[in-house]
Amino acid sequence: MQQAETELASRTVIEAIAKRLLLCADYNGVSLLLAPHQLYERHGDLHIGAINTAKVWKEGEAPRLGSYKLAGLRNLTLTADPFEPVAGLGQDLPREGDKLILAV
Repeated sequence: MQQAETELASRTVIEAIAKRLLLCADYNGVSLLLAPHQLYERHGDLHIGAINTAKVWKEGEAPRLGSYKLAGLRNLTLTADPFEPVAGLGQDLPREGDKLILAV
């Protein structure tokens, strides 16, 4: 992803988190509908902590954030569909050394 694309993508993610709107994206050849809870930096690269809304969770299993490298997301678009943040998610970062930029 080139610099201009990265900036546009990060602005799209920031808007999605701030407005609590779902994102559509292709990641590793799969179309995803994501509820972004975090935008953070790891080793100089931007990542999104998001719930994949299409994932089927096992009975009794609580939803958790998946980590998606921003540079790996293609066709990133903001939807008009709102999401309700999951309580307790978005506060903790996945790894020590990650730097939070924005969370719900």
